[in-house]
Amino acid sequence: MMVATTGTIPGREVKEVLGVVFGSCVQMKHVGKDLRAMGRSVIGGESIPYTELVEEARRTAMNRMIEDAKKLGADAIIGMRYATAQTMQGAAEIIAFGTAVKTH
Repeated sequence: MMVATTGTIPGREVKEVLGVVFGSCVQMKHVGKDLRAMGRSVIGGESIPYTELVEEARRTAMNRMIEDAKKLGADAIIGMRYATAQTMQGAAEIIAFGTAVKTH
């Protein structure tokens, strides 16, 4: 499945717009990783455990969005975006969304 942040895909023409599709993932902090991250906040630098957590959530949200598009019969998603929200203390939601289309 082709996924693009642009409104078009070079070399393909949108034949039919099927609708907006979504995928989301809520990730919770891991206590062990949280303790290491607190130590990192004292000395500065990237928190590798949190980076990995967010990357996993992003991939999961993207895959769920693609599955949503496949259910509609789409072969591409255009205008794809991510959004984030803190759902509760220690948890973050990553949302992937875009427009499912059929192309030729």
